[in-house]
Amino acid sequence: MSKKLIYFVRHGETELNAKGIKQGVEGALSARGRAQAADTAQKFPRHQGSPQIIISSPYPRTRETSEIIANQLKLNIEYTDLLAERRNPSEVIGRSTKDREVEAIVDRIEKSFHDDNFRYSDEENFVDLRDRAKKLLQLIKSRPESRIIMVTHRAFLKMILAYMFLDETLDAKIFNKVSYFNPIDNAGLTIVQYTPHWFKKDEWKLIAQNSNLIEEPPKTQFILE
Repeated sequence: MSKKLIYFVRHGETELNAKGIKQGVEGALSARGRAQAADTAQKFPRHQGSPQIIISSPYPRTRETSEIIANQLKLNIEYTDLLAERRNPSEVIGRSTKDREVEAIVDRIEKSFHDDNFRYSDEENFVDLRDRAKKLLQLIKSRPESRIIMVTHRAFLKMILAYMFLDETLDAKIFNKVSYFNPIDNAGLTIVQYTPHWFKKDEWKLIAQNSNLIEEPPKTQFILE
């Protein structure tokens, strides 16, 4: 049983991000997003301690980001739906984030206090997302590699981090609060160390959050309250 380093990367900026449009599955990287991914790839160690595999969401924007990083680091990519973005309600997809109806729906789902099982329409709700984060942590534990890059999305990465540190105590009210206080930028890096234990609970340690460097001390800590 050995420690693992997980390098979480949010995809680069997309054309729709730049235009302030709510996305579904589709959404290709912008020129800026491709440059962001290339810059992020330059930050990883290349020799001793270098990453061994990239595991990515299958969405076009994460595929592009993963391919840019993989080409520079000469790594293989695997894809899993476990890293996909939180599914938005169909009512908001393709619409401006400044649309008043969209703002009201997003506020209801992501910024207001509500029951864990609340569902506006056909979106992935809090319980769905928490269950998927739990499955992803099990995947990390089961992988043979000790240094893994995972390319994912803003909302789901926030859930991964919240569940890592709060486990089954995490509820929708707490999640919406910690989500608000923990931004995740395009192509930003969040680095976590996983340490398994035989006789006590496995340990997750935040090394850097939403950073553009690999070896700097974290500029911010994951805010839990």
